[in-house]
Amino acid sequence: MTAATGSAFTDNPVLIVGSMAFDDLELPSGAEKNVVGGSATYASVAATLYTAARVVAVVGSDFPNETIDLLKIRGVDVDGIEHAAGKTFRWVGRYAQNLASRETLDTQLNVFADFRPKLPDAYRDSRFVLLGNIHPALQLEVLAQMKAPELVVADTMNFWISGERKLLLDVLAKVDALVINDEELRQLSEDHNLKRGAQAVLKMGPKRLVVKRGDAGAMLFDDESIFFAPAYPLETEMDPTGAGDSFAGAVVGFLAREKTPGHATWRQALLAGATVASFCVEGVGTKRLFDVTHQQVADRLRDLLAILDAE
Repeated sequence: MTAATGSAFTDNPVLIVGSMAFDDLELPSGAEKNVVGGSATYASVAATLYTAARVVAVVGSDFPNETIDLLKIRGVDVDGIEHAAGKTFRWVGRYAQNLASRETLDTQLNVFADFRPKLPDAYRDSRFVLLGNIHPALQLEVLAQMKAPELVVADTMNFWISGERKLLLDVLAKVDALVINDEELRQLSEDHNLKRGAQAVLKMGPKRLVVKRGDAGAMLFDDESIFFAPAYPLETEMDPTGAGDSFAGAVVGFLAREKTPGHATWRQALLAGATVASFCVEGVGTKRLFDVTHQQVADRLRDLLAILDAE
């Protein structure tokens, strides 16, 4: 493993609640089985490129101890990971040849079906929180266990938007920012226009909305302005699984490192998130993220900023 041992910044850890999983992937490059994934895994590894992380998740007895050890090395506090008897959550998916779309072939919740997030006492005072796209009721349970978080960022997905809209709206009333993709934005806002849809979502509660658009970058909406962060142009694209979670983890990790998540810092965080997500896509599963170094991220971010230089 070539990554720097531990996080370079450990005084302001991010609390990340989500899934840890196995993915079986049908990729243009071939089939991959038992790939370690899950929103909490991707997001926590990405966050540690900027700060330390605390993870609350559940794994089965089949989850590899070496992955837990790698998380520790990268600066992730794993005390919130529950080890349950049974099998770990598993997702099976097939990607199109251009990696632009995917099809879910099977989902096995396994131990995740009974997951109820329990925050260790040391986690309750976390200032920065990332709620992965778990059931909105569980997101609310996490918030009920928190003392006074400074920034809460939530993710969600189309399944919760359609099936648990009322609970999701309760979540949105309590969070500072929401991270979703453009399809989910249209579904949540019931408007095909991104700008109008974003305005509608902001009225639901969050002060900021981040819209992920894959290789078309990401957009940041708030009451004052709109900001666009492009995706880093890649020569090699292997597996986009977890890129959105890596993006979100890096964004919140960057904000936690800066400690003052104001208007300008949010824009910088989006660029940092786009940079980290680009590394995720270059490998299969979390392997590339585990290997990337702080310096490699800094160099690629500098290249991305150079692309944006209009002078």
